[in-house]
Amino acid sequence: MDINSTKDTSRVCFVLPTYNEGGNIENIIEQILFEEEKQNSYTFSILVVDDNSIDQTQEIVKRILDSRDNIYLITGQKKGLGDAYKRGFIYAIENLEADLIFQMDSDGQHDTLLIPEFIKHIEAGKDVVIGSRFVAGGSTPDFSFSRLFISRVGNALVRLAGGVVSIKDCTSGYRLIKSAYLKDLDFSYLSTRGYSFQSSLICDLAWRGADIYETPIIFSSRKAGDSKLSFGDQIEFLLNIPRLGFRNAKDFIKYSLVGLSGVGVNLGIYALLTRYYDLSEAIAPIFSIEAAIISNFLLNNFWTFGKRLNQSRIRVKFFKFHLVSGLAAIINYLVFFILFFTFGIYDILANLIGIAFAAVVNYLINSNWTWKNNK
Repeated sequence: MDINSTKDTSRVCFVLPTYNEGGNIENIIEQILFEEEKQNSYTFSILVVDDNSIDQTQEIVKRILDSRDNIYLITGQKKGLGDAYKRGFIYAIENLEADLIFQMDSDGQHDTLLIPEFIKHIEAGKDVVIGSRFVAGGSTPDFSFSRLFISRVGNALVRLAGGVVSIKDCTSGYRLIKSAYLKDLDFSYLSTRGYSFQSSLICDLAWRGADIYETPIIFSSRKAGDSKLSFGDQIEFLLNIPRLGFRNAKDFIKYSLVGLSGVGVNLGIYALLTRYYDLSEAIAPIFSIEAAIISNFLLNNFWTFGKRLNQSRIRVKFFKFHLVSGLAAIINYLVFFILFFTFGIYDILANLIGIAFAAVVNYLINSNWTWKNNK
């Protein structure tokens, strides 16, 4: 099959990252090619991105591509799943001229029988289709309780921090993407090299207005070989979560300045009420804190996030802002309590750490919930 042949059909490229997948790669290639036989409007190509496997993966792929003209192999150093996908996307777009790009694991955990279902949703107008384990009909039958818990919590954190609360499975590796959304992708921003690339990518696609649909999948155990998910990947995933919410540094700077002004309002109102109106020191903070919350809300609404297309009524946003402020206060206290009473950290330092942690959470939730862009 010549990728430079007629454009009466759309080109679909399957990008398969591999490292020591000799026990799986031939089967997954055969299964994908079998699905191509059912298609009339699409031609398939398969790009194996191998991180210099030390087993027979490359030899198997080379043997297959000798007899097929739509199988491709690129190799490189093992730097992580995200790095492999970046190289694969660029090659698929620039060299194979792909119109659609499938992300798929090479270990047999993704059911190739669902390929037509993914394509159907693209034909219906979607830009990205996710094979989701966490929508109705999806499942992870072989997950242990701890792995399912970690996956659920990780997805919840990504959804909250990244402002993609409508997406249930942000870490799925089974996706079909219109290549137009990858051509102008800033790969330098998606700096993660490991599995956290999946969550960074889906957030970026959503921020840029991609119409994303989730179709259910049953995620079973790998057919052969060992999982490549390392402890380092898990740490990178956690460290990347806050970064998902800081795609706009200017907004965060404005938000921080508003927070500082709120401290001034709080102290000023407190001093006024206690020094000039002789209000009790136990009652005055109630009014001064509320005044600071109102001041912060108005400044954020009309200055920090004033240009965002948010259709929520102002009273709804104010209610959300109040809830988030309360949550941030609780987080501040809990961090302080744990650091001071459990680890014996100096109380002022423990409080400052609590304030900083709560401020980040406060910004992430308000930026991606209270003032979320409604495109």
